[in-house]
Amino acid sequence: MPGGGRCPDCGSAELVEDSHYSQNQLVCSDCGCVVTEGVLTTTFSDEGNLREVTYSRSTGENEQVSRSQQRGLRRVRDLCRVLQLPPTFEDMAVAYYQQAHQLAGIRTARLQKKEVLAGCCVLITCRQRNWPLTMGTICTLLYADLDVFSGTYMQIVKLLGLDVPSLCLVDLVKTYCSSFKLFEASPSVPAKYVEDKEKMLSRTLQLVELADETWLVTGRHPLPVITAATFLAWQSLRPSDRLTCSLARFCKLANVDLPYPASSRLQELLAVLLRMAEQLAWLQVLKPDKRSVVKHIGDLLQHRHMLVRKAFRDGTAEMDAGEKEPQGQGQGQGLGDRDVGSSSLELPAGKRPASPALLLPPCMLKPPKRVCPIPPVSTVTGDEDISDSEIEQYLRTPQEIRDFQKAQAARQAAQSVPNPT
Repeated sequence: MPGGGRCPDCGSAELVEDSHYSQNQLVCSDCGCVVTEGVLTTTFSDEGNLREVTYSRSTGENEQVSRSQQRGLRRVRDLCRVLQLPPTFEDMAVAYYQQAHQLAGIRTARLQKKEVLAGCCVLITCRQRNWPLTMGTICTLLYADLDVFSGTYMQIVKLLGLDVPSLCLVDLVKTYCSSFKLFEASPSVPAKYVEDKEKMLSRTLQLVELADETWLVTGRHPLPVITAATFLAWQSLRPSDRLTCSLARFCKLANVDLPYPASSRLQELLAVLLRMAEQLAWLQVLKPDKRSVVKHIGDLLQHRHMLVRKAFRDGTAEMDAGEKEPQGQGQGQGLGDRDVGSSSLELPAGKRPASPALLLPPCMLKPPKRVCPIPPVSTVTGDEDISDSEIEQYLRTPQEIRDFQKAQAARQAAQSVPNPT
């Protein structure tokens, strides 16, 4: 035998391996004693002494994995394969799942929270490796509720003490727009609604950057803003065929859910575009509204930085400079005003045009109304009886105290006299 062991019965060193069905047995050739049989797990000392180790006494008992953890680990691996993640991502997500499953707050949690735990670990891994993946994608694959998923995600990040960077807005736009079903013709999407992916993505990114510069993204969920920007980009690339399409129908054609605040974000984006359109001379003549301004989104985005500065910051400086010019130039001054593109020609003489709007977040421009608490109705009239415990607060002089004691004694005496009737 290679290990140099001996038979525990006769002490012979003639030990041979005998294969009995699928189990390897170590048998003494002199006395026929079976030394080892069906060993599952052994330690180093047991292997040297040729001692059999049962499974209950082995290290495998401590390494036993519960069924719920086994299902969770399979779900983590399945998610990584469906998303086509690299093998290193899968190993990291499995390690995070094993750490999170040992936490008391997760091990004793509800089944609904345990089912989304695998998706949370995959999302944390992708965020740390800068892999563009949204929470909505994971929820769709797991058929999970978004509120439960987000709550579990924040709890795991806090309990494990992980540093998870937020997803870049550009990567989020690319990932979200890639899920739109508008880039290939199909029976549900007419040919006039099919658009090139690169063109639509490029214009959507410009609109999202514009929304970011004008405080429309700060402190808000990004998906409604991206949905509104994608809808405007899609309309502006072929306005003659798409202006009649509504936002709800667009989301239905693209096979995506319509976020609830997307309509409000759309109106805010259109308001910003109208403010920018007022600064272009050739658009002042057309007087665009929220419907027709979509046709000129390409021109507005081409001069985005200059128009935002004029519409929200530097408009008053140019207006003041125009007022300081001499007024005796007659027709030449009017032509100069047209070149600048100001709308002061329609104003009466001597009246200053309105200043541009302040570039502030919407929550400051339209603060939410606070409910004023209703003051309690006072029913005190001054004629209420004063209790004996409070009457001492109203007595000031020793004479008042003596009079009160006399009155109280007289009252008690009157109550003690029996009624003659």
